[in-house]
Amino acid sequence: MIANNIVALRNRIQKKCSECGRNVNEIKLIAVSKYFGIDAINQAIDAGISDFGENKAQELNLKFEKIGSKVTWHFIGNLQMNKVKYAVNCAEIIHSVDSFELAEEIAKKAEVIGKVQKILVQVKTSGEETKSGAGSEVEVRNILEFCKLSKNINTLGLMTMAPLTENEILIRKSFRDLKNLLIKFNSEGYQLHELSMGMTSDFEIAIEEGSTMLRIGSAIFGERDYSKKWNEL
Repeated sequence: MIANNIVALRNRIQKKCSECGRNVNEIKLIAVSKYFGIDAINQAIDAGISDFGENKAQELNLKFEKIGSKVTWHFIGNLQMNKVKYAVNCAEIIHSVDSFELAEEIAKKAEVIGKVQKILVQVKTSGEETKSGAGSEVEVRNILEFCKLSKNINTLGLMTMAPLTENEILIRKSFRDLKNLLIKFNSEGYQLHELSMGMTSDFEIAIEEGSTMLRIGSAIFGERDYSKKWNEL
């Protein structure tokens, strides 16, 4: 099932890229494997997936222990300060840096292990209080400026989550606002090139609006069974 899902998903991504004149090779597909077990991840690996996203730092750490660095791990969830060490130890890219304080802690933990941590700054473009992310240009700029001066952080770009709605206009605005913000910061001398935006329900709109990283879970793995722990699956 997982292999078939990946084929169907890649076909949809290719079709959308063709429709809007984009090169499919500009877009990285990240399989969001939270709450899914090692067997499901291995099936995705066998089907050609090389990038996996996790939302919980300790779950990422345990899966990293089992699978290791034969794949690229992305941390995409809300990162608590006391869990930063797990994300820095395992993740190639942390997508969810949403505060100056979190950036500072990531830099400290990366320095301890001699790592330059790749990050994305998470921006709240949806206006929803339940969403994480820096809420203003000033906040984003402060994070970017700190990271620019840190020898242990490499800022690749920006990340957002669209509002939970079927209103395509609002979803598109959320993605477009992030891209416009990236363009603005690049005009000020920041060198940002990644836009992490788009999930199972809205990735085609995200492609149209310039996404370079898609974070897709259920279209690959199916619906999650929240009644079980991932290591029981």
